[in-house]
Amino acid sequence: MRMRKKKNADARLASHEGLVLSQPESPIEGKAGRELYLEIGAGKGGFAIEMARRNENADYYAMERVRDCIVLAVEKADAEGRPANLRFIIDGADNLPAWFASGSVDRIYLNFSDPWHKKGYFKRRLTYRKYLSLYFTLLCDGGELCFKTDNAPLFDFSLEELASVDLTPYLVTRDLHASPYAEGNVMTEYERGFVAEGKPIHKLCVKKPAGYIPHYTEPKKAKAEAEEAL
Repeated sequence: MRMRKKKNADARLASHEGLVLSQPESPIEGKAGRELYLEIGAGKGGFAIEMARRNENADYYAMERVRDCIVLAVEKADAEGRPANLRFIIDGADNLPAWFASGSVDRIYLNFSDPWHKKGYFKRRLTYRKYLSLYFTLLCDGGELCFKTDNAPLFDFSLEELASVDLTPYLVTRDLHASPYAEGNVMTEYERGFVAEGKPIHKLCVKKPAGYIPHYTEPKKAKAEAEEAL
């Protein structure tokens, strides 16, 4: 569902000085003694705010390309007591190298990403091999990627894409809330709705092996053309 345009968005963002980053000055390298967490597709910010609270010794960056979502996220953050370690970034995943240095990120979260379900749109999915290679360039050795979705076909696609870049998850569940991994889980706004509807939540986590060099090969044209919608 498309987010409605917010009135006075620029003024509303400007009133939350220091919480929003819109232009990278130089790639963020992280601070000594502190971990760096990155969420891509932060939506209305509920997950980011709670994760920043729970991880005071980490710097948490929440990226969202939809400006109107960021308006709601920063207003929520300040209304609930802004965590000092939280920053929002208005941008998309394609620009990640401008924001973060290689090997600087300890953990990346992808929560309920757009499945881009139409035929031929698979390269836009945030778990497509091009993006996975980008994430694992930014991650430090031992850093991890965690992905949650309600969409079973997207989850299957994501597992296949991980295999295509020689990565194997250490955690895979197709019903998070009925699994041992539910303890300590932070829910997003979307997740609360899906759980209320009785939909199972799928989750995977994968670590970057020491010395791993990300690489990917584009699928052959015939396979790409045959890619089905989710």
